[in-house]
Amino acid sequence: MTGTIVNVAAILIGGTIGLIFGSRIPERFKNTVIAGMGLFTAAMGLQMFFKSENQLIVLGALIIGAMLGEWIGIEDWLQALGENLEKRFSQDTETGASSRFVRGFMVASLLYCIGPMAILGSIQDGLTGDYSLLAVKSTLDGFASIAFASTLGIGVMFSSVIIFIYQGGISLLAGQFNAIVTDPMMAEMTATGGVILMGVAVSNLLELKKIRVGNFLPALLAAPLIVWILSKI
Repeated sequence: MTGTIVNVAAILIGGTIGLIFGSRIPERFKNTVIAGMGLFTAAMGLQMFFKSENQLIVLGALIIGAMLGEWIGIEDWLQALGENLEKRFSQDTETGASSRFVRGFMVASLLYCIGPMAILGSIQDGLTGDYSLLAVKSTLDGFASIAFASTLGIGVMFSSVIIFIYQGGISLLAGQFNAIVTDPMMAEMTATGGVILMGVAVSNLLELKKIRVGNFLPALLAAPLIVWILSKI
């Protein structure tokens, strides 16, 4: 759990810096920074996708994940959580999914949770107490929080709640994950996460097309499950 706590602290510190100095940054500069983060996120997602050894597994995982996500209503749950936090802690004049608070909360929550470092780092931390990988992730997340909070506001900082639950939960279950998840499973999980990251870039950062990205999160579990099923055939 040590690495998760460090990660949460980095997000909060970065978010605080972004909030303090954000008002001094011109709006056009903020928009350009967000666009740059969007392009970087898309490129990182594409790189992760190329780690796949069988793209059809990724496609199947995305389809299954999307159906499960829509059925569970993950995107709606994240949005509702963001709106509840907004009512308590934000003075934004906008409301609903279009508000800056909710957008910042959802973008940061998805971006910080998806990726091999979040999963592998949490497993490593839980098994051995070595949180070096999460320390690297914390550095990246901290700098990202400065950029995001300066443009999207305090909602970015509340993503630390999701990070604590998500990464902390993986660390606590690290023993079981290590025994179950093989290298091929991790490769397809990483590739699937890459596609979801590209969705975050297109929908939330570059705002090219609205995509209910949160509902694809079950695909991260579907991908290794498909690999396991195929290995038994």
